[in-house]
Amino acid sequence: MAAEDGWNRVRVADLALRADVSRPSIYKEFGDRAGIGRALVEHETDEFLVGLAAVLDSHQGRLAQALEAAVAHALEQAAVNPFVGAVLTATRGGTDALLPFLTSRPEPVFSSTRRLLCVWLAATVPHTDDDSRTAAADLAVRLTLSHQLLPAHDPGATPPHIARAVCAVLGVPEQV
Repeated sequence: MAAEDGWNRVRVADLALRADVSRPSIYKEFGDRAGIGRALVEHETDEFLVGLAAVLDSHQGRLAQALEAAVAHALEQAAVNPFVGAVLTATRGGTDALLPFLTSRPEPVFSSTRRLLCVWLAATVPHTDDDSRTAAADLAVRLTLSHQLLPAHDPGATPPHIARAVCAVLGVPEQV
């Protein structure tokens, strides 16, 4: 429903009707409307992280290519995932209440993605220090999110640009 009409138009009564449960059951499970939004974002984040991990693992040992593929995957999800697309499209119009989950509340999207990338970087470039890996992961997530919210004129150039920036922060050549 959020993907169809935007989160601001989703009513608990409509959710209950579509799920064939009572409104009190929804409130008992999620607490309030914000709890429903949180659960939705957490579910979508889990799905995204599974896909992102698979992309990174498929390029094991090739840092720049893996980073490019990961950024491309994230940008593609913004284009093909109906829920993510609805949130991002609504944010461009300044109307969607789920925007804080992508920007000002670090959990679950931002922090979970950054943690995943930190762990992957530790396995991929173990000779780099923790601070550099944390900074590189933070940079990758922030830049990718920025490009999801406000796509570049040439979106195809974004993945290699972000990969180069991450490699620079790590102090490693792109060929690693």
